Amino acid sequence: MSQRSRRGLSAILWAIVWTMLLMVSASHAEPNALRAVDISRDGDRIVLRAQLSHSLKTLPPSFSTLAPPRIVIDFPETVNATSTMRQSLDIGDIRHLDIVQAGTRTRIVINLKRPIAHSTRLHDNEVQIVLGDSASATSPTSPTASTAAEKAARLASERNAVLDIDFRRGDEGAGRVIIDLARQQSAIDIRRQGQAVVIDLMKSALPELLRRRLDVKDFATPVQEISASVNGDMVRISVAATGQWDHVAWQTDRRLVVELKPQKADERGNGRGYRGEKLSLNFQNIEVRALLQVIADFTGLNVVASDTVGGNLTLRLKDVPWDQALDIVMQARGLDMRKSGNVLWIAPKDELLTKERLELEQRAQINELEPLITETFQLNYQKAEAFQKVFGLDGQAGRGSILSRRGSASAEPRSNKLFVTDTPGKLEEVRRLILMTDVPQRQVMIEARIVEADDSFNKNLGARLGYADLNRLPGGTPGINLAGSTRATVTGNYLGVGEQTGQAVVTSGSYMPNTQFVDLPAGRIGTANPGSIGFSLFSAGANRFLNLELTALQADGKGKIISSPRVVTADQQPAIIEQGEEIPYQQATSSGATSIQFKKANLKLEVTPQITPDGNIILTVDVAKDSRGIAVGNSYAIDTKHVKTNVQVENGGTVVLGGIFTQEERSNIYKVPFFGDIPVVGRLFRQTTQLRSQKELLIFITPRIVADLAAAGAVQLR
Repeated sequence: MSQRSRRGLSAILWAIVWTMLLMVSASHAEPNALRAVDISRDGDRIVLRAQLSHSLKTLPPSFSTLAPPRIVIDFPETVNATSTMRQSLDIGDIRHLDIVQAGTRTRIVINLKRPIAHSTRLHDNEVQIVLGDSASATSPTSPTASTAAEKAARLASERNAVLDIDFRRGDEGAGRVIIDLARQQSAIDIRRQGQAVVIDLMKSALPELLRRRLDVKDFATPVQEISASVNGDMVRISVAATGQWDHVAWQTDRRLVVELKPQKADERGNGRGYRGEKLSLNFQNIEVRALLQVIADFTGLNVVASDTVGGNLTLRLKDVPWDQALDIVMQARGLDMRKSGNVLWIAPKDELLTKERLELEQRAQINELEPLITETFQLNYQKAEAFQKVFGLDGQAGRGSILSRRGSASAEPRSNKLFVTDTPGKLEEVRRLILMTDVPQRQVMIEARIVEADDSFNKNLGARLGYADLNRLPGGTPGINLAGSTRATVTGNYLGVGEQTGQAVVTSGSYMPNTQFVDLPAGRIGTANPGSIGFSLFSAGANRFLNLELTALQADGKGKIISSPRVVTADQQPAIIEQGEEIPYQQATSSGATSIQFKKANLKLEVTPQITPDGNIILTVDVAKDSRGIAVGNSYAIDTKHVKTNVQVENGGTVVLGGIFTQEERSNIYKVPFFGDIPVVGRLFRQTTQLRSQKELLIFITPRIVADLAAAGAVQLR
């Protein structure tokens, strides 16, 4: 190959290299583009894949809100290359997607049915948004954070944390509240409450040095005060403002900005909300019809002016919304406007009112001449008579009725049908009312639990002491006749104190007299007899006895009684369930005779539920548990336990309606004076009783909304 050929080939190769370098540089100069968003399921998770033309070096900023539940992902320096701005979906907890481009930034808004955790990942030219993933992406601490904020960030563990709260004055007198967060992804709820903006950061921490109140009135913005506080695991930042203002919020990386901008006079529009494109008008003695033509040319709307519109007008307006300018012209000349589509019809107010009144009168005349039609409506869940009464359909229609003056209605209770006679338009209104109101009532199952617990302790101590000398009887008669065939009479002078009567049978005709001079034994408790131990000291001839008996009883008792009545009823319908007995008793009549009456001793649950729009339940509850008490003459007393109250409970939740706790402690001592107070020996001359008792009554109630009528029939009461 010649040298000239080699030079030519080298030039061609250099040209190809330069061309490729230019193409690469041109390709990198092109902005990034969002090409498509695909959705797929991965087990319980939902994965959204945002496909880009170029790969990203860092994760795109994102944030989420609780009310309404949304997840927002921002792609800076990216254009929207998809063919749609909204994708209607119904996959899992996703409602729909919104893809919006503002300048060089593209935003994906994921509208959810409920708040859900999410995470973002990078994979080549694809950004994956995983819904239902507990893992969350983290980002390094901002280098612009203050020293105290960095220390607070290091102390934050699993939860997010507020690093700093700052305030700056923006353009046109706007006030900006700047919040630096430790993590990029946060659950944030921003809403307006009166003259304040409330920012709730869920599952976040707030350092002590930031729990303060900032007075920013001197910055000449709508913002007056900023306060930060902690409520459980939620951080609340309240921004108090004054005057007329609008607010907007956005998040970039880990910085959340809430801006309050004052409204201008033309933006407020004197309460009319003027939003038209601004124009300037400067005319001297111009005809009103010509001025209307100028406004029509500016807006592109079709304007129809009545023949009675006339006169001249002089005005000078600068940078005024066109709808406000039109309103000023009409007010100056006593005109009014009616809009239909893109057509404006302008005429004097009296003329428009007269025309509308004539139209209403003609419509009323048509209704008077319109033929009547009778239609039959079958009611499925409501009583026809109740529907007829509530909506004013009973008898001839009149005041408060939805029927016309000539309409009438009647109900047939047996088949639960409603017969309505009226014009077709009124019949259509009745049909719509029936469709909205003739629906099955929601059912509620109410379960009450009545728990009675008692714990008792009894301790009883006593003693008996006696002495007998059988040789000291009158006439030397032995004290015990063991061989006699007849009953011996036991009398005499005894050292002991007691009744001189037979006490213990020795044989068929012999009795042991009562020789006890101390008789303080332990008493029985319920059906339990006390235990005893006895000693007898006697002489060799068995004629002198010293008897000692010690008795003691200790009893522990624990018990629990659980009653659980349940009942199912419809929304706002009372229900009663009871079980028990009726106790008879005698009652005197006016004639002097007696009659038998009955008292109830029942377990009763009476309840009326009301389901609120947010799914909670308001209960009017009356719970009673009566039982047979002590005997009083020929009847019995009734032990009553009763609670009646109104309470609001969440669906499936349990609430304690009330409780009664009683405690009794008692100590009784029965003793012989003087002897019972002697140390040690005094125990033989006294009886000691100790009683300790605790009783507790608790009433729980749990309401549950039954899903449907089939489920209501399937409820099993244990």
